[in-house]
Amino acid sequence: MMGNTFGRMFRITTSGESYSGGFRKYPGVPCELYGGLLTIVDGVPPGIKITSDVIQQELDKRRPGQSELDTPRKEKDRVYIFSGVMENDITTGAPVGLIIPNRDIEDNQIENHRSYRDFVRPGQAAYTFYKKYGQNADVFGAGRASGRETAARVAGGAVAKAVLDKMGVDVIGFVSGIHGINAEGITYETAKANYRKNELNCPDEEKAGQMIAELLKIKAEGDSCGGIVEVIARGVPAGLGEPVFDKLSAIIAHAVMSIGAVKGIEFGEGFAHAALKGSESNDTPYIDPQSGRVRFRTNRAGGLLGGISNGEDIRIRIAVKPTPTISLPQSTVDMNKEEDINIAFKSRNDPSICPRIYPVCEAMVRIAILDAIYMARGYASVADVGDKWDRL
Repeated sequence: MMGNTFGRMFRITTSGESYSGGFRKYPGVPCELYGGLLTIVDGVPPGIKITSDVIQQELDKRRPGQSELDTPRKEKDRVYIFSGVMENDITTGAPVGLIIPNRDIEDNQIENHRSYRDFVRPGQAAYTFYKKYGQNADVFGAGRASGRETAARVAGGAVAKAVLDKMGVDVIGFVSGIHGINAEGITYETAKANYRKNELNCPDEEKAGQMIAELLKIKAEGDSCGGIVEVIARGVPAGLGEPVFDKLSAIIAHAVMSIGAVKGIEFGEGFAHAALKGSESNDTPYIDPQSGRVRFRTNRAGGLLGGISNGEDIRIRIAVKPTPTISLPQSTVDMNKEEDINIAFKSRNDPSICPRIYPVCEAMVRIAILDAIYMARGYASVADVGDKWDRL
């Protein structure tokens, strides 16, 4: 399996599956070493303070089993740092290695997945994994296609956050829509003030109540639903992105679209630009009297022009599909018998992925932005564009 590394200069590589370790419960082996998720982070500068607690704070945002809106799977998602950090929790410049053991890998859950192994779960990657990896594809909890894989990304994103914090770059995600119930016009300030004040992490308290009620109703029906996650990145310097194929918008889109449940992404006004005139779409620039820098009176472009950051907030909206595994009967295919069947899968699942996917989106945007900063600073060190352009 290829494609498990993201980034060019700041890079993460992840490994591990949903139920890895469930088959290695040997006597004398510590449960932390049965199996789980691994993250290797390359390009971490020396002198950054990184502790398990710092990473744990990010992992706890997506940890399952915290409310009625989550899957009942009880994973502690305890992270351990095993390389790249030495005395006083300070990075050395070496790769930072992280491990997140799987704990909730009981035999009854494994047998449950084994009983369904020949059946293609609608909406999941089972069929495409069969086509790519054949009879040995991991079918237990969807393997590498499982949402559990994203815990390794969040761990890597926590390392990126520690570096970005020193640069004054802040990335915040939140839920703005569930099953057609939408919160409009949420600002960075509102998102910060109301961050994680409800179990859905929707900054609009009134809309959050409506969304939660809708989610619990759908859960009681044995079904699931999708929604919208938004991410705002503030403090991103202008000039990030490498034309033409490595635009910052393209790199962020790559990062976010690599998350399994994401089906669409737009920057700024996104698809709404298709209904606007140029005079309505353009963000007009001006000289800010306080900083002397170029600013923009509006931000319909979402902080990007020509795919390069313009110094304004980068704003992203992300479409998240419904959780594929539901309790209702569905028609599918028995791959072993090569026949159509109708079945209701009994498995642990989230009524919506949104309450736990926003920290994954935050993590991937942080990794993409930090990598772009590395690229831009490397280029700037050999390109003499002149002080005037840096000042503006």
